[in-house]
Formats: sequence, C-alpha cells, structure tokens
Amino acid sequence: MGEEHLYRVAAWWTSGRTGLAKSDSAPNAIHFTAPAEFGGLEGRWTPEELLLAAVAGCYTTTLRAIAGAAKFDFTDLQVEACGRVRKADSGYTFSEIVVRPNLKITSLEERSRALDLLRRAEELCLVSRAIGTVVKFEPQLEVIKAATTA
Repeated sequence: MGEEHLYRVAAWWTSGRTGLAKSDSAPNAIHFTAPAEFGGLEGRWTPEELLLAAVAGCYTTTLRAIAGAAKFDFTDLQVEACGRVRKADSGYTFSEIVVRPNLKITSLEERSRALDLLRRAEELCLVSRAIGTVVKFEPQLEVIKAATTA
C-alpha cells in the first residue's frame, strides 16, 4: 500500500439550501441540505451530520483494523458522535465533538485490553485528527455570459 492516497468528493448546489454530493468511489449521490434551523429541508443529511458520520465511521473502521491486528475479538460495536455548534464572533463553529464507542466483549478479563484498543483507535482515527488540520481552499471561478435576447 502506498504512502499517499487521494480522495475526492464533489458537491453541487441544486436549489434553495440543498445540494448533491458524489464520491468517485460510491455509486450513489447524497442529497444534503442546510440544517432546518438555518432554512434547510427536513429529512436530508446536513454537512454537520456528514462530518459526525465521518468521525464515527472512521473510529469504527480504525478500531476494527487494530483489533484485527491484535487478534482481539468483540461481539458488537456501536459508535455515536455528537457535536455541539455554537455561535462565535467569527460565525458558527463546532465547540465540541464527543465520540461514544460502545464495545461489547465476552468476558471481564478482556476489559483492560479492550480499553487500550479503544484509546489507540482514538489516537489513530484519521478523520478526528484531520479536524485540527488547516483546510486549504483553492477557489475557481467561471464566468458564464448570459444569453442575450433579441
């Protein structure tokens, strides 16, 4: 496996406060909207929820990978990610994200090892670590001439 990997998602505005997002690796687009409290539609994913899904999903796959490498078996794993958004001077921001993994194991003797693996997954989760990364923006503009009517 190489040392660098590139992932790409494109998002399109469709109307109002809604849009579509598409990944190169997935066959289905995701319909998203602004949160309802910001004028979005009910029943669609919001960017805030997609971020939390990325955190929870990354933690889940990271734990599965390190547990597999450690030959540690568990019976079930559910990961909940909750985020608190607050208004700041610079605009709205996530003030906290809490990840709550619920790992089911078969014996009390596995408890210490399970807690160690849970902590290691927290340290290794790529998406959680990326949240602290500076996001680089590379804007592009296209000027489309309006059709003239005669």
